Amino acid sequence: MAGLPPRVLVFDSGVGGLSVAARIHQSLPGADLVYLADNAGFPYGRQSEQVVIERCCSLIRQSLQQSPCDIIVVACNTASTVVLPHLRAMTELPVVGVVPAIKPAAACTVNRRVGLLATPATVQRPYLDELIAEFASDCDVVRLGHPGLVCWAEQLVQGAEPPQDELDEAMAPLREAGVDTVVLGCTHYPLLLPWLRKSLPEVTAWVDSGDAIARRVAFLLGESGRLAAAETPRADTGGVVSEARFTGDAPPDVALFMAEMGMSVARVCEHWPGATTAGSA
Repeated sequence: MAGLPPRVLVFDSGVGGLSVAARIHQSLPGADLVYLADNAGFPYGRQSEQVVIERCCSLIRQSLQQSPCDIIVVACNTASTVVLPHLRAMTELPVVGVVPAIKPAAACTVNRRVGLLATPATVQRPYLDELIAEFASDCDVVRLGHPGLVCWAEQLVQGAEPPQDELDEAMAPLREAGVDTVVLGCTHYPLLLPWLRKSLPEVTAWVDSGDAIARRVAFLLGESGRLAAAETPRADTGGVVSEARFTGDAPPDVALFMAEMGMSVARVCEHWPGATTAGSA
């Protein structure tokens, strides 16, 4: 890939990984991003582990064949818990996963009461017990796995605002616990932050994994000697995201939504890999 800008593949089951892609772009404006969303398989929390592993590995392999990349980012909490070893066995490329930001949340909280927003599947994972035991053993961590949040984030990209009254009701356990810090334990949730802030105005810190992932990507590009190119804004007029690939229907106006996040997209494909062009911006 000599002469080409560093390229990062960002993979998710839906649109949540856009929050991660935006952080990577903010830190590394010279990097070319490919966004791959397996929204035909969404949500992964309802799939068996074997199905998630097979879908992720197959789709990422096909994407790399079409668009070689320097780094793979699995911007999905559910997929990261099961697929990373299989991906690392499949490719020599660096693979970056995402875990709920328990450690930085424990450093932020003053009253030692932390809320953890995650999917119903994530809150039950044993690795979450391990993260809390290692980094937040002195905190009261209130886990909240609500199925509506991911769906509201997906609908937001399609132009439908989250129902504030239902969101307020969903956040009641965190409000009653008096948490001062909340971990956004799913990459979809930063998209909902304006509505979450309204629901929990007393929360002083909202913590997600986006910055940590961007730092890790920068570190890995530094190891390969490509960091300077990634940090230098590109002079070309192509999109920040060279292609956004959706295995199902592309969300209407997703290119506009991405542009509003600071990420222009050159091409949107739906029903990928048997792709048709849905539009561009």
